[in-house]
Amino acid sequence: MAVNINNVNLEISAVEPKQYPRSNHPEIALVGRSNVGKSSLTNVLVNRKNYAHTSNQPGKTQTLNFYNVENKIYFVDIPGYGFARVSKMEREKWATMIETYLTQRNQLDGAINLIDGRHKPTQTDIQMKAFLEYYQIPTLIVATKMDKIKKSHWNKSKSLIKKTMGLNDDQLVLFSAKTRSGKDQIWNWIQQQSGVVMD
Repeated sequence: MAVNINNVNLEISAVEPKQYPRSNHPEIALVGRSNVGKSSLTNVLVNRKNYAHTSNQPGKTQTLNFYNVENKIYFVDIPGYGFARVSKMEREKWATMIETYLTQRNQLDGAINLIDGRHKPTQTDIQMKAFLEYYQIPTLIVATKMDKIKKSHWNKSKSLIKKTMGLNDDQLVLFSAKTRSGKDQIWNWIQQQSGVVMD
């Protein structure tokens, strides 16, 4: 079933718990390496062209960005891991901020872990999945940029991702921001996970 979004608002950019929204709306975290396509996924899910800012500069997102969707649920864009050209001290500060949110936020109902579908999952992708599993955070793996792979190679990519990350079919969605392929499956998972029903 197609989900139509009319209202979305970047409500808060937070770096510590006292800045988080004070609502009981369920939250879904978007995690993944820098430049993997978190902003593009957000834009497709909320039916906006350039609402979440996409950047060619990895590591641009340095805060937890809380997107209020239809006043029912928050998407929380988490700073990307890897690539960011920042100091070690800065990276450690980010790590603490991200870990605090993922491990202590009661409203968090699940995480969408984005990986680049064009390549074999990296060690950091595998570590992030293990981290989410350790803290028992329900996770959907979304392989992005699938429009850059020939459709005839999708099964091969899917098998490689599943094997490398130890996934079942229902834990993985192949996604393209360009063609919007996979959007409905992702929304179905979000609604099941959060208990939120979109009109």
